[in-house]
This record gives sequence, C-alpha cells and structure tokens, in this order.
Amino acid sequence: MFPIAFHPIYKHPLPEGHRFPMIKYELLPQQLIHEGTASITNFFEPDICNLETVLAVHNSSYVDQLVQLTLEPRAVRKIGFPLSAALVERELRIAQGTILGCQQSFETKVSFNIAGGTHHAYSDRGEAFCLLNDQAIAAQFLLDHKLAKKILIIDLDVHQGNGTAEIFKQNNQVFTFSTHGKTNYPFKKEQSDLDIEFLDGTTDEQFLKTIATVVPKLIEEQKPDFIFYLAGVDILKTDKLGKLSCSIEGCKKRDEIVFHYCNQYEIPVQVSMGGGYSPEIKTIIDAHANTYRIAKNIF
Repeated sequence: MFPIAFHPIYKHPLPEGHRFPMIKYELLPQQLIHEGTASITNFFEPDICNLETVLAVHNSSYVDQLVQLTLEPRAVRKIGFPLSAALVERELRIAQGTILGCQQSFETKVSFNIAGGTHHAYSDRGEAFCLLNDQAIAAQFLLDHKLAKKILIIDLDVHQGNGTAEIFKQNNQVFTFSTHGKTNYPFKKEQSDLDIEFLDGTTDEQFLKTIATVVPKLIEEQKPDFIFYLAGVDILKTDKLGKLSCSIEGCKKRDEIVFHYCNQYEIPVQVSMGGGYSPEIKTIIDAHANTYRIAKNIF
C-alpha cells in the first residue's frame, strides 16, 4: 500500500481567515480512512527537512530570511500568508514528506503528499501560498543521491508551475511539463521545457485528449526513471480560481491516464496535492480523494 505524508501541524499556523479551503488537509485523510481507500498505517508525519537539502534548490539568502522571519513585507505579501515560525516549519515538513515519499516509491510504485505541490516557489522567493518548492527539492535530492538520472515533472494544476520552471531551466536532468489555463495566474509565465496553455472554458474532451497524447510521448522521448505528478483539482468548472471547465469525472480520468502510463512503463511516481478552490469543501475532497482511489486500483 502506498505511503502518504500527512502534516497535522497545518491545523495551527494560519489565522482563521486563511483556513478555507486549507481545511482539506485535515478532512482528506479522514475521508480516505473512512471509505477504506487508505488505513491509518498508510500515513506518516515527516520530520523537518535538512536545510542543506533545501539549499540545493533555494537561494541561501532567501532561506535565511524565511527561517529568521525577516522577509520584507512586500515579499510576505507575495506569499499571501502571514509569516510565522509554524508556517516555515510546515513547509520544511512538507518538503521532507515529499522526499521520504520518493524513497518509498521505489518499492511501492507510488507515494503521496497530502499537502505539497508548492510549485510557485522560486529559487529566491515565494509567492501564491508557496514558500519552498517541495517537488523541486525532492527532485534535486534524488539526483544528488544518485537515485535518479532523469526526472519528468508532470504539472497538471490549472496554474503554471512557474517556480519549478525557473528552478530547473538550466538542468537537463529534469524535464518540466506544465498544462495550465492561458489566462490564469501567473499572468507572466515562465518557460517550462513544455508548456501547454488551455483557453478559458476548456472541457474534458480537449483536456483529456491532450494529456493522453502528450504523457506517453514524453515518457518515450525523455525516458525518465522517476516522475513527479502535481495533481491539482483546480481544473474543475466549479473552481473559484480556475478558468477551465473540467468535470470531476474528467479530473478523475486525468489521474487514471497519468497513473496508467507510470505503471505501464514501470516508473515510480510521487504525487503532491496542488490546488483546489471550489466553493463547497465536499467537491474539493471528492476530487482529491479520486486521485488516491485511482492509484489504489492501478498500482
């Protein structure tokens, strides 16, 4: 059964006005256990990531200001959360959870981070609720420890993985692939190795046809020995921050396509949650839970 990183510390660092839809991080594990998709033994609470590991990806000055809580007010505003020691600790735990999940994926084929997907964190700054880029940190960890030679990052959130693209723009061992809404944040896009932009109102048919065509082609061309998957559910028509029009079933099929090819080509995969901002929390939980349900069926 696949391991799932869980971060109970998320119950504490944010003031009341910032907690919805962040409550999903508390409710999703409960739902997965309740329905039998996962058991309590699947979950683990990671320790704090070693700063040396973080510094392999992030600028030392930026990391120091985060840890010392000395970021300028303007930089804090770009992040969108009030800066606190608890919030920084949470980000370090998320990064470590993704790393530990990666290590387990070599045995279990797939692992999950119940949080993560902080793809807007650049090497030298944070933005859009992302302080440290968990999948970028973990990808560099795999490379530095000779656990992988070529990595494919599949980012299917409605927002471009701009921070991830910037971090790996000069790294030929990591191929960054992002699909996203053309008019969605970030309004100034970075250049991933492959970007596919969807127009407002894109529905399941076009979205899924693109994913089903591109994912196996990239695996054949890049021949990765590890895949990171950012499974944001903000592609839904109901999402408050997204501009696409995919259904819950379409989002579920998207996950099935990605997992099918990871399994077919026998490539271990680590999955981080990413965004989801529908008005009703039950919609968000169901869409995220589908990712775990599909994984259980395939792997």
